[in-house]
Amino acid sequence: MKTIALFGGTFNPVHFGHLRMALELKELLELDEMRLLPSRQPAHRAEPGASAQARRDMVALAVENCPQLQLDERELNREGPTYTVDTLEELRQELGNNVSLSFCMGLDSLLGLPAWHRWEKLTELAHLIVVTRPGWQIPQGGEVAELLAQHRGEPEHLRSEAAGRILLREQTLLPISATGVRKLIRSGRSAQYLLPERVYEYIQAHRLYQRREQL
Repeated sequence: MKTIALFGGTFNPVHFGHLRMALELKELLELDEMRLLPSRQPAHRAEPGASAQARRDMVALAVENCPQLQLDERELNREGPTYTVDTLEELRQELGNNVSLSFCMGLDSLLGLPAWHRWEKLTELAHLIVVTRPGWQIPQGGEVAELLAQHRGEPEHLRSEAAGRILLREQTLLPISATGVRKLIRSGRSAQYLLPERVYEYIQAHRLYQRREQL
């Protein structure tokens, strides 16, 4: 099967931590496509300070010289709160049932999955690729543990099944956060070398994250 993965986030702003993780997952799992999926208004978080257009532009600049990563704008074009299940349903309708679709998330997101909108349907529509960090504990009981027991999968399942598996991938993440980047900029310090140069130039040109309300 063709394999397509989605790497979602607010990307407020996109930085090397996001980009390196997405690229490594694509290469290590031998995925055909890895799409960065900026969220317009995450249902479980405050609305990003930078506009949808600005965040879209920054991701586009970040991947313009990286053919392994693509920008998917669909969530930015949708009004109201962004629900992952709606995006996966839309994509599944577009792709049909003969394409393997995966959604990437961190272990913290997996642990909070029961609070997500129609979360039980996610594995019907896609695989979940969960990035864990060294030392993080997999739950031993509760709804998430039951979900893992039912759906735990291996990389080879991505090529043979369209959806339904949960893959755990341990990675050492770059210690960069969008919150940290925004705070540096607001304090007047440099965020250079934490994110692509073109993205940093865009932030400076548009004076993003200068005001408290943009944090």
